Amino acid sequence: MAVDRKRFIIEAATKSFTLFGYKATTMDQVAKLASVGKGTIYTFFKNKEELFEDIMITLIQEMKQAAESVVQETNSFQENVHLALFEMLQFRTKHQLAVKLFQEEKEMGTPAVSEAVRKMENAIVGYITNQVSAAIDRNEIKQCDPEIAAFIMMKLYVTLVVDWERRGNALSKEEIAQLFELYVFEGLAI
Repeated sequence: MAVDRKRFIIEAATKSFTLFGYKATTMDQVAKLASVGKGTIYTFFKNKEELFEDIMITLIQEMKQAAESVVQETNSFQENVHLALFEMLQFRTKHQLAVKLFQEEKEMGTPAVSEAVRKMENAIVGYITNQVSAAIDRNEIKQCDPEIAAFIMMKLYVTLVVDWERRGNALSKEEIAQLFELYVFEGLAI
């Protein structure tokens, strides 16, 4: 029964954060949406911040799982990085809570949301860092700082997917792969 209540609270909080954003979500709203007393929430979570953190951990795990679902051992490093980055950014732009958080961070700069966005980006960079390190170990790419390479790849990908689209010229998945190949991988090729 306690697990069900906790799950209902998390689902209600996720819905509230998605609809109203972090700043406008209150524990009273969450309690009402979960059909529990406000005190029940505090048996599982100390405060709104802890509840939000729990939700963000799950969101980041889901984003990583989305990336891992497209990576295949038979693909080259380049193909897997492209697929993983594309999938993570698609997740970021299609998951309703992630969309709301990026919007709130941009419009209001809410510190807790800015921290959550930073954690999402760090998760992407961390995932790609591991891929870069493995590719270096397999002599697929030149020796480099894996974290810096991953950061550059993530930022370039965001630019090609999100920022370029804002200019009114969305790029196809294939065009992004070609540009990524040209600007990143040819520079890392052995």
